[in-house]
Amino acid sequence: MNVGAVDELKGRRVTLVPTVDGHIAELLRIRDTPQVRARWGETPEAPDWPFDEPEVTPFTVFVGAEGGPIVGFIQYGEELTPAYRHASIDIFLDPALHGQGVGRDAIWTLAHHLIHERHHHRIVIDPATDNAAAIRCYASVGFRPVGVMRGYERDADGGGWHDGLLMDLLADELSAQP
Repeated sequence: MNVGAVDELKGRRVTLVPTVDGHIAELLRIRDTPQVRARWGETPEAPDWPFDEPEVTPFTVFVGAEGGPIVGFIQYGEELTPAYRHASIDIFLDPALHGQGVGRDAIWTLAHHLIHERHHHRIVIDPATDNAAAIRCYASVGFRPVGVMRGYERDADGGGWHDGLLMDLLADELSAQP
C-alpha cells in the first residue's frame, strides 16, 4: 500500500480513509450489488482484495467523517517512470448514492491530492464506453475523453470484451471543488 503518511482526505461531502480490514465486509456488500457487480465482476479477483496489488493505494469512501456510513471504494495507482509519470483512479459507490454528487466529490478529492500532494501533472480514468453516468461524473471534475480502447476489458460475466473510454485530466484542468 502506497498511502504513506496520509490519514484521510477530506472533501466537501466525503472523507477518504485508507482501507483497513474492518472496512472489507461493507465494501464487499456494496461490490455485490447488481449495479456494481455489473462493472466490477462477481467477486474480487484475489482473496486478499483490496490489498492484492501493492502498487495500488486503496481508500474507503465515507459520507461525512470517518465513522459515518461506508459508501464506496476508491483507489489510485501511479506510474513513477519519470518520462511517463501519471496516476490512475478507479471507484465504485453504493448505488443508493448514485447521481447525488458523492462520486464527483470523491473523484475530485482524490484528484486534488494526486495533483497537489503527489505532484502528478496527469490523471487517467477508464470507464466502459456505455457507462454514461460515470463519464458525466468524471467530465464534471475536468476529465476529457482521449479515445476508445477497443476490446479493452473483460465483461463482468467473463463472456466477452467491451470497449473502454480513456479519459484524462491535466493538473490545470481540475474543476473548482464541487
